Amino acid sequence: MLRSVEIRDMLIIDRLDLEFQPGLNVLTGETGAGKSILLDSLGFVLGWRGRAELVRAGADQGEVLAVFDLPMGHPAHAVLDEAGLPGGDELILRRVNRKDGRKTAWVNDRRCSGEVLRALSDTLLELHGQHDDRGLLDPKGHRLLLDTFGAYPGKQDAVRRAWRDWSATRKALAAAETALAAVREEEDFLRHAVDELDKLAPAPGEETELDTKRRMMQGAERIRDDVAKALQALGNDGAEGAMGDALRWLEGVSDKAEGVLDGAIDAL
Repeated sequence: MLRSVEIRDMLIIDRLDLEFQPGLNVLTGETGAGKSILLDSLGFVLGWRGRAELVRAGADQGEVLAVFDLPMGHPAHAVLDEAGLPGGDELILRRVNRKDGRKTAWVNDRRCSGEVLRALSDTLLELHGQHDDRGLLDPKGHRLLLDTFGAYPGKQDAVRRAWRDWSATRKALAAAETALAAVREEEDFLRHAVDELDKLAPAPGEETELDTKRRMMQGAERIRDDVAKALQALGNDGAEGAMGDALRWLEGVSDKAEGVLDGAIDAL
């Protein structure tokens, strides 16, 4: 049971303390009196989506505190146990909304997430409005209504487990198919690599021969320059020309040397 609500700096509310009694409690007021603000504030402390504009103008933050009585066996105890939060016969929810949009929540003076608050709200409160009948037209709720009317929780649990197992199997199958596709892609790459190696046809000892050719090609420019220099040195402008001049000069005077120059002429 909701026992009390304290609201600070929310929308047009500066400070408001509400105490509820067992039985029916009624809040009345004309349009614009703030009834909807009370619901917004209560929803905020129960983990509903809060907005930065919920904070009262001029305030740094808004705050709502709600106190519930929890009897033995109340479903909220299970939520508290699962979240590792302290329980007891009293449940105190407190949530702060800062003007920059940041929110902080506590359950029995322990920090908690908005998800825990929303899980607790499902066990603590039901809101009904004047247009609730329109929910009957929402297809999302039809199965729940049908299952509730049928009252066969055992079959529901079996279907739930079967659906969970089927979903897990489907995910495992998808993962296996993805892995198989990756293996086939790797196989295609390896086959292509092997085919390229077969076309290349490497031979034993070929690496040494290729290394020799590679080093020769790396020095090809220098070899070409040096050969050109040697050719120039041995050509008409070099040694060959000088030897021709020397031979011509020696032959010109050989008839006067009495055969002394014949050996040198033969050598040239």
